Amino acid sequence: MKTYDVIVVGAGGSGLAAGLTAAQHGGQVLILEKRPQPGGTTGIAVGSFTAAETSLQAAQGITDRVTDHAIDAGQFAEPQIECRNNDTMRKFFLQQAPRTFEWLCDLDLSFVGPSPEPPNRVPRMHNVVPGAKAYIAALQLAFQDQGGTLLCDATVEELLEREGRIRGVRATVQGQNERYHARRGVILAGGDYANDPEMIAQYKGERYREIDGINPFATGDGQRLAQQAGAELVNMDVTYGPELRFVPSSKQPFQQWLPSRGWPAKLMGQIARRLPNWIMRRMIKRLLVTWQHPENTLFQHGAILLNRRGERFVDETIWPDREIATANQPDKIGYILLDGQRVRQFSKWPHFISTAPDIAYAYVHDYHRLRPDITQLGNSLKAVLEPHNLPLDRVQQTIEEYNHFASGNASDSFGRSPRTAPLQGGPWCLLGPAKAYFTTTEGGARLDQRMQVLDQYGTPIPGLYAAGQNGLSGMVLFGHGLHIAWAMTSGRLAGESIMSAGPADEQKAASIGN
Repeated sequence: MKTYDVIVVGAGGSGLAAGLTAAQHGGQVLILEKRPQPGGTTGIAVGSFTAAETSLQAAQGITDRVTDHAIDAGQFAEPQIECRNNDTMRKFFLQQAPRTFEWLCDLDLSFVGPSPEPPNRVPRMHNVVPGAKAYIAALQLAFQDQGGTLLCDATVEELLEREGRIRGVRATVQGQNERYHARRGVILAGGDYANDPEMIAQYKGERYREIDGINPFATGDGQRLAQQAGAELVNMDVTYGPELRFVPSSKQPFQQWLPSRGWPAKLMGQIARRLPNWIMRRMIKRLLVTWQHPENTLFQHGAILLNRRGERFVDETIWPDREIATANQPDKIGYILLDGQRVRQFSKWPHFISTAPDIAYAYVHDYHRLRPDITQLGNSLKAVLEPHNLPLDRVQQTIEEYNHFASGNASDSFGRSPRTAPLQGGPWCLLGPAKAYFTTTEGGARLDQRMQVLDQYGTPIPGLYAAGQNGLSGMVLFGHGLHIAWAMTSGRLAGESIMSAGPADEQKAASIGN
């Protein structure tokens, strides 16, 4: 059995942060990643890091306090979700986040901003340059420089326990069964379970089973391992979403091609901080149409949702029924249809298709320019339907039925109300395909402030730590930039704590001596 000081399960942002910190504190560290390459959900995110009392805020003359941030962070979620929050843990996290931000800057990561995001009272959202892949590149490079070992195609199947302590893992590594021993313990950093239908159905409800996760590899591996070890899992039914989003482009976003480490990345960061606001808004708008969801107001003002057969299938104005119904359509997709009146309406303020609040707003022509793969604009209905092979005759019948309701001549077969103006005349716009997604799940193991996993009685499970979505500990982190800030902060703290605890044999000897 190969032996290391620390074994980390998962090589996303939290796992790499944990492995790097443990290595920086003298540990011999192994990170096991089930995918062929590191990255996790962090690697496909925009890359925002939201924190208060940072050096970047100070450089721009922004006065801020962590205590204020703790209050503002509680205003993003609906009251019925926010009341589930672990206030003590979230305050602790937000106190630690500024130190994590400076630690990341010391790794030569560059940030622009901070940008505003109401209800945050001051700008706190720091965006990494050129995008989230910079975290993965910087952390992986630094981890390798520290002599750490990263194995991909390595799925952890089981935690190994002896004498009441987690002492290693059993894993399938490139098809081979392997066992690894950990002198100090194991850190779970395997991400969320947004794309595991069984866990979604168990905790969220059977009707949500067909909704996919943004990250197709987020299958709850860490939560299962924690539960098998006796951990208390909390807030397993709390999710970010579901929400309707356009399917991702087959092309990599422009930012993914930009350098993410070394002097080119630092130079790009310095340039980005000096760019005029209009250029920054154009860059952010490109990210906006890639990642953000269409606003509910689109449907409230009369847009309709069609399936592949050209039929309506739900009251488009009701969440989450709209998302649940979409996930049960052919190929799990839908299309949003706008007539000329809605096209003109959603081409200028205050009506936008999607937004990063107070930063950028995307209108019909922004989508047509930046996402032509999901935006069909034309003078005739036939012209916008043909590229996606939607049946013209059935769509015309659907519009006629909808207009009968909109004109006040009948009730809507799906219960939609109130009425809006009928759909009539071009230019027509078809947006899609769109799918229902969970962005992330908020359920994970309960932790203490040393990132140790706790059992049902609030007692630490010896040798077991967690970071990121595996160890949210009952926190509700709605709003941009908090999940990545937690991934990096919890990973850093877990790496520090596991190394300060000492090897298992030393701990046992100390307890006997006392």
